Amino acid sequence: MEVQNLSFLNLLSREVWTIAVFLFVFLIVFDVLHTRVPKNFPPGPFGLPFFGNIFQLDLKNPHLQFCKFAEKYGDIFSLRIGYSYLVVINGLKAFKEAVVHQTDVFAGTATFPIFDDIVKGHGIQFSDGNVWKEQRKFAQMTLRRFGVGQKSLEVQILAKIKDLQDAFKQEKGQPFNPQTKIYVSLLKVICSIVFGEHYGWDDTHADFQEIRLLIDRFADFLTNIWVQLYNSFPKLVRHLPGPHNDLFASWKGLENIFRKNIKQHQERWNPTEQKNFIDCFLLQMQKAAPNSSFDDQNLLYTSLDLFFAGSETTTTTLLWALLYMAGYPDIQEKVHDEIVSVIGQQDPVMDDRINLPYTNAVIHEIQRKGIIIPYTLNRETTRDTTVGKCFIPKGTQVIASLYSVLMDKSEWETPEEFNPEHFLDKNGKFVRKEAFFPFSGGKRNCMGEPLARMQLFLFFTSLMQKFKFVFPVGVKPSFDAVLHLLRSPQPYKICAVPR
Repeated sequence: MEVQNLSFLNLLSREVWTIAVFLFVFLIVFDVLHTRVPKNFPPGPFGLPFFGNIFQLDLKNPHLQFCKFAEKYGDIFSLRIGYSYLVVINGLKAFKEAVVHQTDVFAGTATFPIFDDIVKGHGIQFSDGNVWKEQRKFAQMTLRRFGVGQKSLEVQILAKIKDLQDAFKQEKGQPFNPQTKIYVSLLKVICSIVFGEHYGWDDTHADFQEIRLLIDRFADFLTNIWVQLYNSFPKLVRHLPGPHNDLFASWKGLENIFRKNIKQHQERWNPTEQKNFIDCFLLQMQKAAPNSSFDDQNLLYTSLDLFFAGSETTTTTLLWALLYMAGYPDIQEKVHDEIVSVIGQQDPVMDDRINLPYTNAVIHEIQRKGIIIPYTLNRETTRDTTVGKCFIPKGTQVIASLYSVLMDKSEWETPEEFNPEHFLDKNGKFVRKEAFFPFSGGKRNCMGEPLARMQLFLFFTSLMQKFKFVFPVGVKPSFDAVLHLLRSPQPYKICAVPR
């Protein structure tokens, strides 16, 4: 009996091993068949079965790792993420050939499951097709209507700058973290455009405090490996516990705050007056055809898109600006001297930019060296194409490394250094460089670029005019960055000494 049992167990064991080997071989064959690439597809590092290169990615500094891969595989290389491939474009030459000269081909929205599940194709940033076209066109038109790039908005921005200057003066030259004060000032600008002048947030407002907390949490989750796993295996990870659920909760919190404030706005809306973005959107909803994208969901998500485009990016750039000015006092003094010699103590306006070439060069160098957006969001090719000698089929996910463009050794004399001379000719006149793409390029460039450029110039020149920025005594500055939603400087304290 015991012999029979042993024989049965041995037979069962062999069958289990046979099934296991068969399943393993089947899965390997399935993996190979589903990850085959066409001839001349961009090369890349070897990936693990099923997972590809997921575990080779440095989610804290992917832009630096892209540069290392580019050195080995060329400016156009591929990474395998699960069963999909991601093509990475590096350097100015490849960037222009792909994103700029083939903008229609590289303007498709990639399948990004975690963000698809968050916004469900609404708004501007993660929408596609007719929704993207309608919402982006409407947002750009409405922003221009409310003064973006025009003198009417200058007055509003300068008023917020006055408040910021007063807040800095209250510190009496003592060390403080400038982040919240700058963010509140910029937030007031975008709120006046989106919600109207009556709408006011400060750093004690409950909604403001909650928004800052939720954004910080959301940004932290984006660097978690679970985000990559979710995007690679959404049907599986969607039902598992993990940090991705906290990310959804944080975003839901942001939605609830904006829904509440939009509802309050709707209750007092007057259809005969269009004083802000929401007024215009509500009127468009009344006039729009039944199948248009002008509905409550797109109002919510487009407002959130404007919020991020109008406050987060410029706050981060200004934080880099103060850090670099304190770290390079000689450059700061040259900026101050030029401003005072050209406009004195008058409030700066956008028309002054042409007469402030050195200041303008410094602003551009801050954007180049700060590189707050080190790479574009994933896009998808809308048809078969080639870049260089590489063939990229329709439906391939592609991102462009803006870091590699802004640090391209063939385009910048001293890319690793903070050097405003990059944007000046031998006569000291401002020169815009071909490789300057801090907001990306093509049809999918940053929608908030005009507003960001306007705010950055007015805030920077006004602060340099009125203050001298220095580090606290005994503090050694750090120019190391941290990457969350944007590439930001590490938190720091600074002294704003009134001039």
